[in-house]
Amino acid sequence: MADKSEFKAVARELKAIFKPYLKKLNVVSESETEIYLDTKVIMKNKHPIFFGGVRTGKTYVSFHLMALYCFPELSKAMSPALKKRMQGKSCLNFTTVDKDLFRELKALTELGAARFLSKEFVKTVTGAVIK
Repeated sequence: MADKSEFKAVARELKAIFKPYLKKLNVVSESETEIYLDTKVIMKNKHPIFFGGVRTGKTYVSFHLMALYCFPELSKAMSPALKKRMQGKSCLNFTTVDKDLFRELKALTELGAARFLSKEFVKTVTGAVIK
């Protein structure tokens, strides 16, 4: 079982990675240890596109970044140490604060956000309109 004593610090650091994008996104929910973010792009199914989030679980803190799923080439540029944290295509799990990996994750988030929030990406999403 993971030592949960650092989970709040991990969640705080991971949430801070999303801070520069909050004005461009919809904060669906937020607490001390979690955040859920949608884009302002509404799909033809009348639901927004999920952007990312942080979720504190029983054994780790998860960082979700949908741009990793939409643009798989971003994950190909990840260091082996960060790739080791991946679960699935857009989720990374942490139990402790790792400044180096968080810096890398911040850079990936910046690259992903630039593409994910671009007008070109929105145009490729059939039926999408910007709110």
